[in-house]
Amino acid sequence: MVNWEERAERAAERYEDGLARLPKSPDERQRQLTRTGNAAWAAGLSLLVLARRDESREWLLRAADRYRQSWPDAPPGSWGRPIGAMKARLIAGDFDGASDDARWALASGAAQSEGPIGCYAAALAHLVLGEDAEAGSMAGRLRVRDDFPRPVADALAALARGDAQSYASAARELLTDFEARDEFLEDVPIADTVLAVQALADARGLAVELSSPMLPPRSV
Repeated sequence: MVNWEERAERAAERYEDGLARLPKSPDERQRQLTRTGNAAWAAGLSLLVLARRDESREWLLRAADRYRQSWPDAPPGSWGRPIGAMKARLIAGDFDGASDDARWALASGAAQSEGPIGCYAAALAHLVLGEDAEAGSMAGRLRVRDDFPRPVADALAALARGDAQSYASAARELLTDFEARDEFLEDVPIADTVLAVQALADARGLAVELSSPMLPPRSV
């Protein structure tokens, strides 16, 4: 059994300690900022499981801020930063902030990336902005790759089409995929991508009822 209270407290401590010891070297600084972002992410998700939603939101927004703060000195193609920021804000219910991060991802060239993670960042960004035709094009590119999780690509594509039945199937497959995993960011066993796509689905009237130990209580 996961002690979520303890998990949240430890993550918050790692965050505070990391910010207190930010290196001056740009490369080391961006790495430390990413680590603090991950810690804030872990705290936010842990608090969400505990139904402490206001605190969870604060921590998830901190995570998004740290990911974005780390970007200027990050290596080229570090698309996990805008993806993490958008997902954190979507889960927190900050759609205005997610839209700002989406524009950042696209302005930084995510749609021109040849790799799957950049393509994922672009697809997610277009969905956040309601640019479903563009999102569908990027999701289509992901669906034909063998180096990207098919359930994620299917969920993005279904959202872009507004296809409720296909989205429901993809969301359940994505949740099943998470339930089969052994490793999670910051060792927090939560289906975070499911939460993010469900936020997008809810805004489109497509969200489905899901139940799993890897979802917070009363999560749709």
